[in-house]
Amino acid sequence: MPSIPPQRPSGARPRWLIAGVMAAVAALVAACRSAPETPVAQDSKPPSSDTAPGPKASGVGKASAAATARDYRKDAAAHLYGLNNQRIYQGKLPAMLYAIGVLEVDIDRQGRVARLHWSRAPRHAPEVVAEIERTVRAAAPFPVPSRMGKVTYVDTWLWDKSGNFQLDTLTEGQH
Repeated sequence: MPSIPPQRPSGARPRWLIAGVMAAVAALVAACRSAPETPVAQDSKPPSSDTAPGPKASGVGKASAAATARDYRKDAAAHLYGLNNQRIYQGKLPAMLYAIGVLEVDIDRQGRVARLHWSRAPRHAPEVVAEIERTVRAAAPFPVPSRMGKVTYVDTWLWDKSGNFQLDTLTEGQH
């Protein structure tokens, strides 16, 4: 007589499924947070050009017309893509990524990177953490958040094992 596999009680879910859903919700909430809006203030001091080595568009970032951190995130992602075009993963990302990280970036009134804070760092890949931080700092100055004065935006970095990446804001999706 064939054996009948044991059945889960109705409503029971595998622990890995619950943990995965909770992690996805946490990442989504972190990505949707926005900084409080602040009035625009004029600083008389010119921006410093010594924020980080690497490619720079100019001494001062172009102006962003974004009124919210969520809108600014699109300008920042486009800026990063423009400076790192050769490193952007083309097409849909594979189902299994090497690393995923959620990074908060504070941008000051001149478009300089004031602070980086990991909401979710890919701890298994410290080289990716270091490279993302280097890439963000090297991209300064970012578009100037002229309507907000300064801004904290959050984006999710999707990192392939090839070393190429996409940002969640501009991703082409996954297979």
